[in-house]
Amino acid sequence: MDEQVYHNFYRNTNWNQRFERNAMKNKPKILDQVRSKIRLKHYSRRTEKTYISWIKRFIYFHNKKHPNIMGKPEIENYLTHLATKEDVAASTQNQALSAILFLYNDVLDIPMREKFRYTRAKQSQHIPVVFTKDEVKRILANLEGRDWLMGNLLYGAGLRLTECIRLRIKDIDFTARQIIVRDGKGFKDRVTMLPEKVNSEMQRQFTRVKTLHEMDLKNGFGSVYLPHALSRKYPNAQHQYIWQWVFPSHKISTDPDTGIQRRHHVSEQVLQRAIRKAIQQSGITKMGSCHTLRHSFATHLLENGYDIRTVQELLGHKDVRTTMIYTHVMNKGGMGVRSPLDN
Repeated sequence: MDEQVYHNFYRNTNWNQRFERNAMKNKPKILDQVRSKIRLKHYSRRTEKTYISWIKRFIYFHNKKHPNIMGKPEIENYLTHLATKEDVAASTQNQALSAILFLYNDVLDIPMREKFRYTRAKQSQHIPVVFTKDEVKRILANLEGRDWLMGNLLYGAGLRLTECIRLRIKDIDFTARQIIVRDGKGFKDRVTMLPEKVNSEMQRQFTRVKTLHEMDLKNGFGSVYLPHALSRKYPNAQHQYIWQWVFPSHKISTDPDTGIQRRHHVSEQVLQRAIRKAIQQSGITKMGSCHTLRHSFATHLLENGYDIRTVQELLGHKDVRTTMIYTHVMNKGGMGVRSPLDN
């Protein structure tokens, strides 16, 4: 090789290597890239936390190898490990797969479209715990104030815990007697009923929220968290009353991402503790929770003669087979069969 040509080749090679090293140095870390992509797609904070956790576990399982140098065999190996060694449920294994596929398909832009071959976790066959109508009455009777209102919405509207605490003023329609659940499970909106029993208390709650919001505005606060796209599209919406939480926290807190001080919604733990205490005070021996009230909502609707498709829509289930599980716990004895002893 000519000396000048060699010199130019050596110089260009060195420059390219330095450029690549600097590019890698300045490139955001893999988990930061995942966070950015999740927020760009407006996924919930809970989804972000879950995906980050699974991706970390996947990387650590393979001795901190960069995902760029891993692929289908490593993914299959990890999923098999979850089923055979950690004995996870099928839903947990599917959640791990969703997180890993998000990493490759959406963040690294490495398509993973082919079919994976791995040991699948066993599908759970658990029948949900359900309260009787009398037990529900006793539980709700042991709740007060805001906890009473939230407990009644879990049972009376079939809301999930997070759906209840994330309700905004604009999501309640008193005229149509309905609640619009925004970004429920699977990022879907749905409509469910607003029980007449909570109507007057809900209106009083609205009055309390408005008073609190006006006080916050006077004190230099009053903004509420909005997903990034909405905050850009409606820059003034965060200060408007209709966007405020129906169940705001008692305290102003600092948003960890933006540093903005604002009033968030009530925490999940507040409602969980209240329901757990009410169950204990009711003398009920079943292992119940907030979600048990939703199970009871579905079961009691079916017992009252409503068709399975209607209940499916109210619950927001993608597949009617998910809703069918409640037909096995209706108040008709085992499998809906009458014992010959009772004849």
